[in-house]
Amino acid sequence: MKDRIACLLVVLTLLTAGCATQPLNLARNIGDANVPLHSLIAKKSTGEETTGLAPLPGVHPEISNMKKLTLADVLRLVLKHHPEIAASGEEISARKAAVRQAGLLPNPFLGLEVDNFAGRDDLRNFDGAETTITASQLIELGGKRGKRQQLSVLEKDLAGFDYQSKKLDVVAAASKAFIQVLAVQEQLNLNNALVNLAEQTFFAVSQRVEAGKVSPVEKARVQVELAVARTEANKAKRRLEAARYRLVSFWSSESVQSMRVDGDLTVMRHITPAEVAKNHLANNPDQSRWKREIERREAEVSLARSQAVSDATFSLGIRKFQSTNDSAMVAGFEIPLPLFDRNQGGIAQTRASLRKARQERRSAEMAAQTELFEKGQSLLAAYGEATTLRDEILPEAKNAFEAVETGYREGKLDVLQVLDAQRTLFAVRRQYLQALEDYHLVCTDVKRLVGEALEDIPEFKSEKNP
Repeated sequence: MKDRIACLLVVLTLLTAGCATQPLNLARNIGDANVPLHSLIAKKSTGEETTGLAPLPGVHPEISNMKKLTLADVLRLVLKHHPEIAASGEEISARKAAVRQAGLLPNPFLGLEVDNFAGRDDLRNFDGAETTITASQLIELGGKRGKRQQLSVLEKDLAGFDYQSKKLDVVAAASKAFIQVLAVQEQLNLNNALVNLAEQTFFAVSQRVEAGKVSPVEKARVQVELAVARTEANKAKRRLEAARYRLVSFWSSESVQSMRVDGDLTVMRHITPAEVAKNHLANNPDQSRWKREIERREAEVSLARSQAVSDATFSLGIRKFQSTNDSAMVAGFEIPLPLFDRNQGGIAQTRASLRKARQERRSAEMAAQTELFEKGQSLLAAYGEATTLRDEILPEAKNAFEAVETGYREGKLDVLQVLDAQRTLFAVRRQYLQALEDYHLVCTDVKRLVGEALEDIPEFKSEKNP
């Protein structure tokens, strides 16, 4: 058990010391049994070692030669070009036009009426015809026009909240895509470093097998490790291409071969209990819109009540008597009698809709608080895992590295144990990278829930790995 713990600690030390160095030519060391272990894996860093994501050997040229995009660059492109955001903005324009339309008066009617024609005797042809031309106007009573316009204004305000929500949705999705590209870039760096290391180890072991110093079985073992490393590197390359395409699709369909994102996953923030951020939920437009939604439903009730009041129609015109060539004014007034239809169903419907909205608001608040708590727990877990790997496991590996180095120099460790340590090294490195990715993905979800950047919340303190 102690030997396994020692190997694990060595691997972690290699993560912080060996992975940031240049590849070695192992051919010159193959015949020397007393060569230190770090010479077969990587030279020790001459500078201060760090537990951050340091550059690794074997970085793929497709990554290192690409144009770099920061998260700020990505979000500027997304906000400017994403079609869903543009569509949501057009909805606001449509609602503004609806407000204007709701405030317009009804159009008057022009009527023409001809009586007493095509009869007999004195009423033949148009001899006794009476021609009436009238203009009539519908007069809306009960304040319908004002209430209808008020309802349109509230719907326009809701469209504004929906626009902000859509922007937050798209920004959150684009941020996650950016984080995933950044993580896969690091993963490809890691896998290429593993291939580089496996190739060196395979070459060294092959030379020893040819010299008859080790069994051919060791060469087969190393060859399998090399094949696995190459397969994982190819898989990471394909994942990176897919992740790049997903990111670029947020603003265009252009080629992604000339794009590389630039960021630092090791930057984290001090986490406090999720309840601290509850007061910030009101900043989320999904929550703040409910006040306007309730007002809109109340406006619908008010409009429905006003529609129970009958509208009046006034008319005024002139009548021409063909038989006497005289004319006279005519006037009229018309109003429905509310005997059967007093909009009872419409009023009941809007009242039920208002009650439903109040319950939906309560449900949305409870769901948001629950989700915030769950995301807070996930954030704590990812933060704890990343900081434990960074602050506890990795520093301890530095001491164990010297012990394994001495053991190899004294002939107590063989290549198979080196391969074991190699697998553990990159497994732990991937675990650290995955913890950082999980942290930032969940952090993006929390930002979406509270509707603002966490750096604007005093309880979330900025922290960067040493």
